[in-house]
Amino acid sequence: MGLEDEIEDLREEIAETPYNKSTEAHIGRLKSKLAEKKEKLENQSSAGGGQGYSVEQTGDATVALVGMPSAGKSTLLNALTNAESEVGSYEFTTLDVNPGMLKHKGANIQLLDVPGLIEGAAGGRGGGREVLSVIRTADLVVFVLSVFEIERYAPLARELYENKIRLDSRPPKVRITPKGKGGIDVTTGPDVALADNTVREVLRERGYVNADVAITESVDLDGLLDGILDNRVYLPSLVTVNKADLIEPDYLDTVNEELRAEEIDPEEAIFISAAEGRGLDALTDRIWEALGLIRIYMDKPGRGTDYEEPLILKAGQTVGDACEKLGGELEDRFRFARVSGPSAKHDDQQVGTDHQLRDEDVLRIVARR
Repeated sequence: MGLEDEIEDLREEIAETPYNKSTEAHIGRLKSKLAEKKEKLENQSSAGGGQGYSVEQTGDATVALVGMPSAGKSTLLNALTNAESEVGSYEFTTLDVNPGMLKHKGANIQLLDVPGLIEGAAGGRGGGREVLSVIRTADLVVFVLSVFEIERYAPLARELYENKIRLDSRPPKVRITPKGKGGIDVTTGPDVALADNTVREVLRERGYVNADVAITESVDLDGLLDGILDNRVYLPSLVTVNKADLIEPDYLDTVNEELRAEEIDPEEAIFISAAEGRGLDALTDRIWEALGLIRIYMDKPGRGTDYEEPLILKAGQTVGDACEKLGGELEDRFRFARVSGPSAKHDDQQVGTDHQLRDEDVLRIVARR
């Protein structure tokens, strides 16, 4: 029996086993075995040259446009980047990932129009693993749905989940500390419903013999495995509904109902027409917000403050991060910095490398000669 057959058998057994307290540990072991088999299959594919493709990332952030071929991703890419005359392609055997550069608020945001995912992509169908490996390296996923194919959202999201891409979430608070002896000790918070024995069984299946395990928030079996494994990628996402210019007034309620059926809030979805250029300003603003980018205006000695080409950082980054991005020997020569703007207590506040910057701060770095 091959790995693919073993994986399918495990999936069937999980689906057929009723979930309750008496079967919880058994299902946990099955899911742990399933994760192990999938990893082995992926490693075999990678060794055979079937995975591991990547796209050279340029700019300040990378966004993957995910959708069906009929959704209008290429039209959207061209509308946002004026890319028709300059877009190249990254060839993955029979697959092309088309890049373009969106310039917004001084940032260069790389957009990748990835080939349409088909059912079974995470298992390798249609070159899906290559496509998914590109998406994993992005900073944001933007689903591009045709207004007439809203129902394609769930299969697309499922393929990303099967490839260990977790959308709009963060890693579960599961801490594992290996130790020399004493077995597996489990400490859980008041909201954790999983039985301690279930946690032990899952960890044993993953090869742990002696460890202290602390779970401080409610997790299910899938969340427990996500917390144990370190190969999950956590990405924010947006949903955009394309071809909105084709929506008749009496069809809008149907579209909203279909979005709710996919657990998408119609108020959060971004309605656009890539062909007509409608809604693109709102989309670019939402992309900026979802990426968490901030603009830092550099006060350059003798030249004043440069408001035209800001330094682009991510929310939460510091003066030290700014020095690193600016490059050169600035980190080693750093003496202090002066900051004016939202993060400063007063104009020209003297700060060190650990000072956290905010959008539209003015930063002057004083360095040793």
